[in-house]
Amino acid sequence: MSHIDQTKPESDLPKIGQPALRALSNAGIYRLEQFTKITEADLLKLHGVGPKAVRILIEVLKEKGLSFAKQG
Repeated sequence: MSHIDQTKPESDLPKIGQPALRALSNAGIYRLEQFTKITEADLLKLHGVGPKAVRILIEVLKEKGLSFAKQG
């Protein structure tokens, strides 16, 4: 029987709901720095990511001196 390595990259995402975490994982988002390349509106388009998760992420990003990409 073969072993398939299904480990995911290390994540520094805050505690948000499992649907949001799954959506971010499926989109390849594991690190806070990645949010600087996407807009809040694009994030809300992901199934499972809602306003509460975005509010939490905004707070955590602000604490780290980061923010979402600007609408453009």
